[in-house]
Amino acid sequence: MVIVGAGAAGLMCAIGAGKRGRRVLVLERANKAGKKVLISGGGRCNFTNLYATPDCYQSENRAFCVSAMTRYTPQDFIALVEKHGIAYHEKKLGQLFCDGSATEIVRMLLDEAEAAKVTVRLQCKVVSIRGGDGFLIETDLGAVAADSLVVATGGLSIPQMGATGFAYVAAQQFGLKVTQTRPALVPFTCGGQDLALCRRLAGVSIPCIASCVGASFAENLLFTHKGMSGPAILQVSSHWQEAAEVHLDLLPGFDLLAHLKEQQTARPRAELQTILSALLPRRFVEAMCETGLPNRAMAQLSSKDLSAAVDTLKDWRISPDGTEGYRTAEVTLGGVDTTGLSSKTMEAVKAPGLFFIGEAVDVTGPLGGYNFQWAWASGYCAGQYV
Repeated sequence: MVIVGAGAAGLMCAIGAGKRGRRVLVLERANKAGKKVLISGGGRCNFTNLYATPDCYQSENRAFCVSAMTRYTPQDFIALVEKHGIAYHEKKLGQLFCDGSATEIVRMLLDEAEAAKVTVRLQCKVVSIRGGDGFLIETDLGAVAADSLVVATGGLSIPQMGATGFAYVAAQQFGLKVTQTRPALVPFTCGGQDLALCRRLAGVSIPCIASCVGASFAENLLFTHKGMSGPAILQVSSHWQEAAEVHLDLLPGFDLLAHLKEQQTARPRAELQTILSALLPRRFVEAMCETGLPNRAMAQLSSKDLSAAVDTLKDWRISPDGTEGYRTAEVTLGGVDTTGLSSKTMEAVKAPGLFFIGEAVDVTGPLGGYNFQWAWASGYCAGQYV
């Protein structure tokens, strides 16, 4: 059997199949296995999330991932990490990172693959695939015949790491549909006055609740020279639709109106900017007071002024121009349509012996280790049947 792609899902599948005694060849066009694993989590690999359950994932068929995610859980992958003596920690919100380097995770996977007698061939580009009696995979290093084929080449995100639409072309070649794809977990770009403000505040980070199209995330936002980024923005970007507004509560869980009224009595001569600078970054408050908030003494502010300030900071609305695209997107939303795949085995219903796993499939998780857990789970399940 042949697996195209030596990333998280591909290696996981290879290990499972190899342990079953299958003769496994993994083809990888890059010069290293697991390149996306190596750069993840700032080089420390956010390898799973303690709270990764099926209901966390986006898909046109949200029930599809239930089978795989319940058969291979975060605890299963943690057990593998611990078996190899890799030290790790929870950073926040269930996100597990290596104490050391992401290279430990890749080394673990390659060691497991070697023990399962898996062959990994690097710098080998697949040129074409032909079906029939099995599969004939043409590569730039020659042709390979296989009785079964697993496509684990990911999506379109981070093309500089070698991402291509190979999986989607292969799926369509064998009669499978591909859902609409777009960049996800990606920074927003802004225009006009919003962009001018973002450029002025580049580098400033603020805890917030970002909401869009019914989804909300409590994390930090980060101003950039192109618009907005940070975990809260990346999370909400997966739900954003063109022309939709993003709502930002910059003081979550805080009764700002009550506080301003108290300060109006206690510090009537203090300017609004001074009061707000005790709650939010000074650079941000200065910019907002120059562009919208009334920077007068608290005693001079009417109830209407206070309510307007609260509305601005508790429900600040931005309309992104777009996103930075696949270049900086952490994942691709959408992919191989799950209606054409078995949720138990990841095998194509109409093309026996052909499997699709990982990011190539229309299953997308939020930020924080969820997408790696889908890669491990889908790869593991395919590996039991391929």
